[in-house]
Amino acid sequence: MLDHISFQAADMAASTAFYDAVLGVLGEGRVINFGRAVGYGPADQPYFWISALDSGEGFRESHIAFSAPDRTTVDEFFRTAVDLGAEVLHAPQLWPEYHPNYYGAFVRDPDGNNVEAVCHKSE
Repeated sequence: MLDHISFQAADMAASTAFYDAVLGVLGEGRVINFGRAVGYGPADQPYFWISALDSGEGFRESHIAFSAPDRTTVDEFFRTAVDLGAEVLHAPQLWPEYHPNYYGAFVRDPDGNNVEAVCHKSE
């Protein structure tokens, strides 16, 4: 199972502002800040990290889906991201091809990664 994931950010200020806001909607927050790396999640186990871009060439899109407790929170995540200038990939909607209750919204973060909030519960 997934323990944690990390993205490199070209602009740490833009990325931390984006993730502080959209993860705040999901009830998560910044728990560790090493300056060049920031961890989000519960205080005892940050599961999502962003760090300053320091290796690799070019861009390879990554995808991460954050769990939302309900569909209203998916909608709020989406509005928050769009208000921050995120590119809309898919507005909140049901994705029955995944399963009947899959409700998700997809945006691009400041580095172009595909970021999703998803709820698996019926309304």
